Amino acid sequence: MLQPKKTKFRRQHRLRSQKKGIATRGITIAFGEIAIKATSRGEVTARQIESARRTIARAVKRGGKIWIRVFPDKVLTAKGAEVPMGSGKGAPDRWVTQIKPGKILFEMAGADMELMRKALDLATYKLPVDCKIITHEL
Repeated sequence: MLQPKKTKFRRQHRLRSQKKGIATRGITIAFGEIAIKATSRGEVTARQIESARRTIARAVKRGGKIWIRVFPDKVLTAKGAEVPMGSGKGAPDRWVTQIKPGKILFEMAGADMELMRKALDLATYKLPVDCKIITHEL
């Protein structure tokens, strides 16, 4: 699964300001012919990214090329069940990436267009944000 090799700090704040606005970076298709674009906001975990990637790879029978355009670089912490209040912040639990509307999540190229569209459609069911499939406009 995806996660940073090294971080400066083990734990991070949950910033509310990152939940506002629309994406300004990573909003156009850069590598492939067809892509998944987010239409709502949310947090996508490393497990969800890997699950979607595996779904795409299986649907095209490992044909074509897949680009993952997001990376889970934010850590979320969790405390154990029935832990009393206080005693500090919990231990690192999972890695997430924050998604804003308009962000490209996955791109594909090198296979039949209808097959790639079907594969990306299957992958959208694995993601917690609303998505649409877009194609490269020349």
